Amino acid sequence: MNYRVIPVTSYAQNASLISCPSSKRAAVIDPGGDIQRIIRLAEQDGLHLEKILITHGHFDHCGAALDLAEQLAIPIEGPHPDDEFLLRSLPEWAAMAGFPPTRSFSPQRWLMQGDRVSVGNIELQVLHCPGHTPGHIVFYQPDSALAFVGDVLFQGSIGRTDFPRGNQAELLRSIKQRLFPLGDEVRFVPGHGAESSIGEERRHNPFLN
Repeated sequence: MNYRVIPVTSYAQNASLISCPSSKRAAVIDPGGDIQRIIRLAEQDGLHLEKILITHGHFDHCGAALDLAEQLAIPIEGPHPDDEFLLRSLPEWAAMAGFPPTRSFSPQRWLMQGDRVSVGNIELQVLHCPGHTPGHIVFYQPDSALAFVGDVLFQGSIGRTDFPRGNQAELLRSIKQRLFPLGDEVRFVPGHGAESSIGEERRHNPFLN
């Protein structure tokens, strides 16, 4: 699997453009904004965007998903249905943060623990990792030993839990029961900031020790 991390919006949120090398089919994970830039980079790489994948319902991660889906006539998959209340309230949250007008939406496919998502000839596993939001999911590609973890885990930190229906104990449980078992060698792309590995965070992250 190939991937490109694209920081978008004033929040510098990591949108990830993932693609299948053999088919050149691609998906974008968490298009929070700047969709014309995402489209342009996909075209530069000779990729055909076939779907949008969402880790969770916060506006900086999915605020531009509906616009991109409508522009390219492609489906949205994810997050877990427990984040439906966040998707419904996207216009209010975006307005409070001073973001451009944002529309609520429902995905064509809600995703659950154990589901699989295909992009061309590659397959990603879905891990339900609540805590930052109740319906947060992680996309894991075992052949590449790579996970896209949204706002669950960061280099040296963990996701905030002071938003509606956040739960720190649940977040820590998700990290230790769902992410740690993937293996120390697995690298991850967080929703903000630099990439890291499960092993690095298990050993050195102050929130996990």
